[in-house]
Amino acid sequence: MSNKIKDIIRSSVEVKNNLLQNERLLTTIEQCVETIVNAFKNGNKVLFCGNGGSAADAQHLAAEFSGRFYTDRDALPAEALHCNTSYLTAVANDYGYDLVYSRIIKGTGNKGDVLVGLSTSGNSSNILKAFEVARQKGVITIGFTGATGGKMKALSDYLIDVPSTDTPRIQESHIMIGHIICQLVEEQYFK
Repeated sequence: MSNKIKDIIRSSVEVKNNLLQNERLLTTIEQCVETIVNAFKNGNKVLFCGNGGSAADAQHLAAEFSGRFYTDRDALPAEALHCNTSYLTAVANDYGYDLVYSRIIKGTGNKGDVLVGLSTSGNSSNILKAFEVARQKGVITIGFTGATGGKMKALSDYLIDVPSTDTPRIQESHIMIGHIICQLVEEQYFK
């Protein structure tokens, strides 16, 4: 069993090494940091959405902004869109699960806000619909996906397409990249 454990760790390290060598992705991460810092400076908010494990990651990253990351500082306006279960279950029941994120973006998204969508496949229909509405409203979109980018590729202002097709390895990289963004945003915004 220890060989299997080592193989899994090696696989995770390999994906991160591929990220480390990918100048395009590193530049995109820098651009995301600048975009989020500017959004906060302009009084806008950062919204996160995902499904399943990606919803948990969305909630985790939103909390890093609205709570704190490294420094004791003021809260930043960020939230995960699935956390209001009364809203989520009502809209899913009345309109369909595909509309749970687009409907709230239509109602509360403002020009200059940032919407971060996490989908390992890049094909989650509720995130795609939210990105379409975001585009109409001038909300900046950041897609966290796997290697292909899926359909989110065409709808993302910034695409972080982790070079893997293995869902757990993609999600591990999503949280690492999210942490990098949170750390750098915090450092730059509060300097």
